[in-house]
Amino acid sequence: MSKPYPITNQRELRKAFWELCGDFPGISRKQIANYSGSGKMHNTDTRCAFTDFVDSLSKNNQISTELAHRVTIS
Repeated sequence: MSKPYPITNQRELRKAFWELCGDFPGISRKQIANYSGSGKMHNTDTRCAFTDFVDSLSKNNQISTELAHRVTIS
């Protein structure tokens, strides 16, 4: 029988990211214009940190693989 994951949905995962990493240098909730100029996106440091955070949680069985594959930062 598999153990339940402490984080089970995207909202909880994003909240955990911002609580842990929100004050790191280069990490910002503020969004910038995307490359085409038609929308918004997070800066590269924030996107990379979020990806590393999700990957780490997945590898340590803190989140399911399915959640890791579907979660987005915004």
